[in-house]
Amino acid sequence: MSEDTLIAEESGADVHHWPLRVYYEDTDLAGIVYYANYLKFIERARTEWVRALGIDQMTLKAETGIVFAVRRIEADYLSPARFDDELLIRTSVATAARARIVLRQDVTRADAVLFVAMVTLVALDERGRAVRLPAALTGRLGQAFDRA
Repeated sequence: MSEDTLIAEESGADVHHWPLRVYYEDTDLAGIVYYANYLKFIERARTEWVRALGIDQMTLKAETGIVFAVRRIEADYLSPARFDDELLIRTSVATAARARIVLRQDVTRADAVLFVAMVTLVALDERGRAVRLPAALTGRLGQAFDRA
């Protein structure tokens, strides 16, 4: 990920915001967020993003057998979050195609970006094979697919 990517402005796409407070259990002995917990934070934010789009993942799985899976994550740790910090996780669509979607997820504190990740998601069927993203998702993302 280039430095330009890290500081790039949102491309006008809708951005989902999800607040989070850092708890003691999220930190190491120094009171700094343990690096792997950022992945948990952005996972929770992605779940809330999908929910905000009106997609119930359990219903999607029951009716179509489709589930979402992370195929790739590219992450940069820029500055540490600490115990009791109030964070905001921003999720936006970077690119989208028929079989995958790439999200940009930033973890911020006040106006400082602490962590940036580019997350590639795919849809899988019951056998674990990649399939087209469900229409429930692609229909709600509309213009993002034009940028792919």
